[in-house]
Amino acid sequence: MTASTPESSAAPSPAAAPAATPAATPQAATVATPQDTDAAKRADRTRGNRRGGRGRGGKTPSPNTAPSQAEVAPRAGDTARAPAPRNPALDRLAQLYPRHFGAEQPLPLKRGIYEDLVAAHPQELDAEALKEALSQHTRSTRYLTAVASGQPRHDLQGNVHEPMAPEHVHHALLEVFRRRARRAPHEDLRPKLRRRIAQAFEASGLSPAAYTALVRGRDEEANQLMDEALADASARQARGEALLRAFEASGQSVAAFADMYGLTEREAGRTLEQARQWRDAARAA
Repeated sequence: MTASTPESSAAPSPAAAPAATPAATPQAATVATPQDTDAAKRADRTRGNRRGGRGRGGKTPSPNTAPSQAEVAPRAGDTARAPAPRNPALDRLAQLYPRHFGAEQPLPLKRGIYEDLVAAHPQELDAEALKEALSQHTRSTRYLTAVASGQPRHDLQGNVHEPMAPEHVHHALLEVFRRRARRAPHEDLRPKLRRRIAQAFEASGLSPAAYTALVRGRDEEANQLMDEALADASARQARGEALLRAFEASGQSVAAFADMYGLTEREAGRTLEQARQWRDAARAA
């Protein structure tokens, strides 16, 4: 195609132009002007807005389209669990006996503490509310942690009343570690629990058979962990008893005996004392 010049694009003379032919039918094409095109675009936009408005990116969503899951999903903070309501009876017990109910590490309670509280406060503490308060308190993690430590039970005056039963210590340990495992699902807490069970067994003064008879339950995983803990403790006891026999046969001081076995005097003294306690407990049993 030859580019047109001002000269070549000049309009032909009237004599050379063909006669104009008017449109004879309705189907004749109509040439759209730029103004007509702009008006059509504006009309399309108006119709789109009337159908429901444009969405993001110029798209017009259907009014029946369901929102996506991301649009209706609650934010993390929206589903936070509301704190448990305070128990007025438990609050009152914490005021009356802060060491038993108000402390972060409360004293374990003697059995029969309910009757003692009713007798001490017949007019102030409602019986049913007191039962609920005691149940809530003794199920709390902080109370179970105190029981799992092996502390003795106390009366209302804070005096030691009785030792904690070995089975109560054991079952409190299991529950405390179950709750910790739920809070930290990716942490392996079994080695720590096994050591704590071994310590509880040693503190009980019972033989492995007697301890097992008291605490074995229906949870096979817990039973297996207990068997491993008792095996560890029994091996440690055997080493301690052998060391105690060697010490008694040597006739040496603890310091000289510790030096001979490559121990510090403190380590040797602690091991020998524990071995004596195990031997005395075995003889008593």
